[in-house]
This record gives sequence, structure tokens and C-alpha cells, in this order.
Amino acid sequence: MAKKESTLVGMLLSLTLISAIAALSLGFTYKATLGPITKSKLEKKLAAIKEVVPLFNNNPDAEKYTVEGFDGLEFYPAKKDGILVGTAIKTFTKKGFSGEFWLMIGFLPDDTINNISVLEHKETPGLGSKMEKDSFKNQFNGKNLDNFNVKVKKDGGDVDAITASTISSRAFGDAVQRAFNGLKKGGKQ
Repeated sequence: MAKKESTLVGMLLSLTLISAIAALSLGFTYKATLGPITKSKLEKKLAAIKEVVPLFNNNPDAEKYTVEGFDGLEFYPAKKDGILVGTAIKTFTKKGFSGEFWLMIGFLPDDTINNISVLEHKETPGLGSKMEKDSFKNQFNGKNLDNFNVKVKKDGGDVDAITASTISSRAFGDAVQRAFNGLKKGGKQ
């Protein structure tokens, strides 16, 4: 059997066909997984809200709002029988050692922190990742930032930094302060 000689047109047709099949496959995969991924993200967010605020019986996600001047923050009012029992705030910082990370912070109606959940980070395992541990994040619980300085002690604040991870500790305080500032600006509804 004689070998066919490659032509530019033949190669272009082959590459176009392969690209079209790959694009269609990716499109179908994206469409098939979009629903489950969206559902999983919503469940994770609702679990974080439940972790940081007292018991509620409304749907905080349905009542989500933002505050002008605090781009990127999301406010979730938690209500029991129509009465506000807390506000969960999805906040972030870009000052982490490995860049951006996200927290969900629950504030009680008197502006004290009820609890904090770490949603996402890329901090160094075994160092900055210790922000997820109760021994670090629980030092914020029950505190009102009107009289609690979220800076690390090394910088004149009240926070015990994570050993060998001062940058992550400072960034954590930055995210907490950002949420508190948004709450004071108009984050109670």
C-alpha cells in the first residue's frame, strides 16, 4: 500500500476535526458537571453559615446582600422567627503569604464575633494552614472589634500569631477587620 503524502489542507482538516471534537467534549463535560458543582458550592456555603451563627430558620442565602464600598463581601442575615440572631459575612484578604484567602465570619447582633470558618486558602501546609485550627481562630470568638485589636501582638494588637506564620496571622486579622468594617457601615439587615 502506498503512503499518502501530507498536504497542508489535509493537516488543517485533521487538526480542525480534532479541535472540534475536543471542544464539544469539554462543552458537554462542563454542562454535565455545572449543576453538581454549583450545588456543592452552595451546600459548603450554607454549612459555613450554620457553623458561624446561632441556630436560625430562614434561608440566609436567599436574603444575601452587599454593602456599598465593600466589594467582594457578602452578607447573610440569619434569623429565627423573623428576628436577627446573627450575620454571616463572607470576607477575604489578599495579604496572605500565598495570596488570597476567604473566611466566613459570624457576628451576633451586638457586633461580637460568634465563630469563624476558613473557606479557602493556599497558605503553607503546617504553617499558615494552622489558621483553620480552633487554637488560633477561637481567640476571636466573643470579641467585639470596637475594643479588640485584630493586629498581632508583634504589631501592638491583641492576637497571638501562629508560630512561624506572622504574615498569615496578619492577613487573617485583615479579613476579620474588613468584615467588621462592612458590618458597621451597614451590614445589619
